[in-house]
Amino acid sequence: MTTPPTPTPTPTPAPRWRALTQHHLFWPVAVLVVLLLINVPFTPGFFSIKMTDGHLYGSLVSIVLFGSPLILVAVGMTLVIATGGIDLSVGAVVAITGALTCSYISDQADQDSLAGVFLAMGIGLVAAVVCGLWNGFLVARMGIQPIIATLIIMVAGRGVAQLITDGQIITINSEPYKLIGGGYWLTLPFSIFVVAAVVAITVALTRRTALGLLVESVGGNAEASRLVGIRSTRIKIMVYVFCALCAGIAGLMISSNTSAADGNNAGLWIELDAILAVVIGGTSLLGGRFSIGGTVVGALVIQTLTTTIYTIGVPTQTNLVFKAAVVIVVCLLQSPKFRTKVFGGRFGSGSGAKGGGASAGTPADTAQSTAAAPKMEVS
Repeated sequence: MTTPPTPTPTPTPAPRWRALTQHHLFWPVAVLVVLLLINVPFTPGFFSIKMTDGHLYGSLVSIVLFGSPLILVAVGMTLVIATGGIDLSVGAVVAITGALTCSYISDQADQDSLAGVFLAMGIGLVAAVVCGLWNGFLVARMGIQPIIATLIIMVAGRGVAQLITDGQIITINSEPYKLIGGGYWLTLPFSIFVVAAVVAITVALTRRTALGLLVESVGGNAEASRLVGIRSTRIKIMVYVFCALCAGIAGLMISSNTSAADGNNAGLWIELDAILAVVIGGTSLLGGRFSIGGTVVGALVIQTLTTTIYTIGVPTQTNLVFKAAVVIVVCLLQSPKFRTKVFGGRFGSGSGAKGGGASAGTPADTAQSTAAAPKMEVS
């Protein structure tokens, strides 16, 4: 009499809340919500948005408005980091772009001329692209480490920006140029539409085409990518150019919002905030898989944190320490090992966020399944 086989137990699906907490955007979004709520006791009506003179105003609108340059720089930084690189020159590129653009506009007899404004913006963005080509050439062609290659423009570029402005702050009075970073369109700040367009185009190119997969493959293993026919050199140059272009657009926004170009302070340390935003968004500094949506959330976390620091009255001398502490907390919460040690199995590594499934079986179960599996014999 043959004994019927023992039915294999059906894996128990992970609870929805556990799968939710294991999503790579859960903790950044949770921290963003907490930071927003912290502002409520200090700023009555923090979440209120009002219409004045046909424009929407409010703390939430201001966070997105002032965070727009950081979002742009962080999106470009995401693709660079995805290839296993880093770009420390974005702050200097911001300064160079703003300095060239404002310098050209200030020399015009009619600063409201659309042709002059567009030409000035084109000159600034071309300079940004040249900086990106230089970084990509040093990294991809010359084989210089990214942190060293981009450090060159980080140091020298800031000096170039001050040479363009003669060490002075160039002020302009151009209404068309003011629109980019300080104007409104359809009741919202125009910079929000610029950021939305750049993010949408980036997502479309990296997720709707093979470009995103190529970037991830180069970041995962550049040599293996080259051996299978992927031109990793071109991919690296392309992402550095794109990162510099995003920094150039951010430079236009910053100088437009203030109607001035400050070669010394424009974009100062924005490269560090951009790197933090990328890390908070879940992209590994080792390269490989990346998340544009996570980077946008990370940039909003950084900007909201900056707003919160000023709202609750943190002393200026300690605001960087406060910011670093919050970033450390976010990064620790994203670590499955840390969550397992602190919260146990409730927020541990578990089954993952992609559909859930049973956790790894015990050694006995593994041995039993191995014994039951068919064996292959080679004659």
